[in-house]
Amino acid sequence: MQIAILIFDRLTALDAVGPYEVLSRLPGAELSFVAAKPGIKTADTGRLSLEAQRSIAEVQNPDVIVVPGGEGNRPLLADQPMLSWLRSAHAGSRFTTSVCTGSLVLGAAGILDGLRATSHWAYLEYLESFGATPVSERVVEDGKVITAAGVSSGIDMALHLAARLAGEEVAKTIQLGIEYDPAPPFDSGSPDKADPSLVEAVRRLEPGLEREPQAG
Repeated sequence: MQIAILIFDRLTALDAVGPYEVLSRLPGAELSFVAAKPGIKTADTGRLSLEAQRSIAEVQNPDVIVVPGGEGNRPLLADQPMLSWLRSAHAGSRFTTSVCTGSLVLGAAGILDGLRATSHWAYLEYLESFGATPVSERVVEDGKVITAAGVSSGIDMALHLAARLAGEEVAKTIQLGIEYDPAPPFDSGSPDKADPSLVEAVRRLEPGLEREPQAG
């Protein structure tokens, strides 16, 4: 089972690494970080890097695709070779997935048209421009497309995907192995729970989109 996690400069590291920690433990999984060109890709903090071992041209028919978010995926919304690869890979995949604003890239490729999907709460509204129905849920599955909300929800998505690929028992074993048992010190992990001042603070920090995104 070939799993391709797309990476790029200025990605949000946990968007890729969270699913990696789960999916790399699936029996028989062959997992690769892929990019337009192989090499080192630096996260949006500028202090952590991941290496793409293979180019997208070398991975034409993955069983699973994972597209993370991060400021660096904004150029991908208009990157026709990348969007073409995503459309082609999606046509033959068992599951096509995203974390955070990775769903915007799927949308730009035309993959979310007519589907329910989610994204980071600060970008959820943009999904409508791709013909998707935005859903404010942590993990949304519609057909073979699974989208996750912001950053940490990629772990939830990957466990959900692990259950779909290998059964609940395997997924639960992986969950226990990585001791994923969240008990956050604060109840402010969503805009519905957080103080409005915190919501505005996060909005000011988010880079946003320079233009209304459109399907490529």
